[in-house]
Amino acid sequence: MGLTSNKVLVLAIVIAAGLFVGTVWLWPRLARRSWRAVGGRVGLMLATQVALFTSVGLAANQAFGFYASWADLFGKETEQGIVIDHSANGSTGGPLQVVSTSDVPGVRAARPETGGQVQKVDIIGRTTHIATPAYVYLPPEYFQPQYRTRTFPAAVVLTGYPGTARSLVDKLNYPRTAQQMAKDGRVQPMILIMLRPTVAPPRDTECVDVPGGPQAETFFAKDLPEAVLTHYRAGKRPGSWGVIGDSTGGYCALKLAMHHPDVYAAGAGLSPYYRAPIDPTTGDLFHGDARLRNRADLSWLLQHESAPDTSLLVTSSRVGEHNYNATMRFIARVQATNLTRISSIILDSGGHNFNTWRREIPPSLQWLSGRLTDR
Repeated sequence: MGLTSNKVLVLAIVIAAGLFVGTVWLWPRLARRSWRAVGGRVGLMLATQVALFTSVGLAANQAFGFYASWADLFGKETEQGIVIDHSANGSTGGPLQVVSTSDVPGVRAARPETGGQVQKVDIIGRTTHIATPAYVYLPPEYFQPQYRTRTFPAAVVLTGYPGTARSLVDKLNYPRTAQQMAKDGRVQPMILIMLRPTVAPPRDTECVDVPGGPQAETFFAKDLPEAVLTHYRAGKRPGSWGVIGDSTGGYCALKLAMHHPDVYAAGAGLSPYYRAPIDPTTGDLFHGDARLRNRADLSWLLQHESAPDTSLLVTSSRVGEHNYNATMRFIARVQATNLTRISSIILDSGGHNFNTWRREIPPSLQWLSGRLTDR
């Protein structure tokens, strides 16, 4: 049974409840002062607490999608590569391969022409050789005959760290939200490419081109759009692409839009931070390269380099988010430029969690849609 299985969660809850009942039932018998009685009391208390914390941890992981599997939890994830079937002449089947298709969760529709479709794909970068799984949402219009020659705007959607790409589909509900909002006329139909910013797991690369290491920024700025364009009818003009993410994904979204305005016309950061951290999960990202380190600091970038011609959206809350003051300073710095455009969503309260981001995703998608073209 997998880490995110409902059966595992139910089993943990049953064990915790059973240990609690057993502790209450057996406590009178263990009330003696012998070492066996004391040991029994300590053992029951420890077992009950471990079971309780395990249940709470599994429930939290189910809700927020921190880890996708037991291997992911213990830092031993093995799905780091994709098998590519090479033909005799050395060519491959393309940088993007569709693994499976499914309906949009929460949308009742018999066909993709009416409800859209979610495709699980494997992507391999032509230049970076980074391989990663992703999910692609295709709107109903993509399958309708009258739109067969139309291209669609595309939005890259990024999780936080560690995060799971699947959580973007069935926890944060990006496909269902985009489908319903387009149906209501609040956004235009868009292709969503949903994945983790962690393209070299378990390392948190912070979307940085690490010297001598994973070229994560190049993957998102070059390889990912090229792979999508080989397989889907996404718009090819710079104004056709945007990027949105939460937490680490929010930082990456802002950085990609600022570093590569020729690729991403808009970037939305939900609860973002504004400079790449260095910690045990990232390792040494810059290897002494001061310019690389400085450009990974978005406030430094605004103060020392030409302002990029792009649109940015940042979100925070007055109570519950630690990035509120940093966000207000960042907004002021962008406003001081003469080219970069800035918008914000500031909630009265809301923590760094899925519930807060679900409140911010609909207006953020509407903002993003208004800044992308379909041709």
